[in-house]
Amino acid sequence: MTTDDLVEIQQLLARYAVTITRGDIDGLLAVFTPDGSYSAFGDTYPLAEFPALVAAAPKGLFLTGTPVVERSGEDAATGTQPLCFVDQATHDLRIGYYNDTYVRTPDGWRLRTRAMTFIRRGGAHDSGRPHAFERPAV
Repeated sequence: MTTDDLVEIQQLLARYAVTITRGDIDGLLAVFTPDGSYSAFGDTYPLAEFPALVAAAPKGLFLTGTPVVERSGEDAATGTQPLCFVDQATHDLRIGYYNDTYVRTPDGWRLRTRAMTFIRRGGAHDSGRPHAFERPAV
C-alpha cells in the first residue's frame, strides 16, 4: 500500500467524521460503496437505511483517531479506527472503535463496511444496545 493510498483512506475517514457530525447525509453516503453497510446495535444496516438511522441517532461530535490500515488485496484493505463521540446535548461520551473494510473504486477509496464496537466502563467491548432506529414493517 502506498503512502498516497494511506492518505486517501485517512481523508475518506475524516470526511465520514465531518459529514456525520454536520448531519450531511449525502456526504456520508458518498464515503461508502453502493453496497456499503454499517453494523452496530446487533444489526447491519445497508446504505438505503442510513438516512433514517442517522436521523434517529443522538447528535454530536465524532472525534476519530488515526486508523491502522492493512492491505488485504490489490484494491482492498482493512482497518481499525478509534472513536470518541460527544453528545451535543449532555456532553456525555461514548468511546470505541470502528472495524472497516475499504475498496478502491474508480472514484477512489471507499468504505465497504464499518462496524462499531463500544468500550464500556467495566471493560466490555460490544456492538451496543438496540438503537432508537426501527426498521419499517415489511
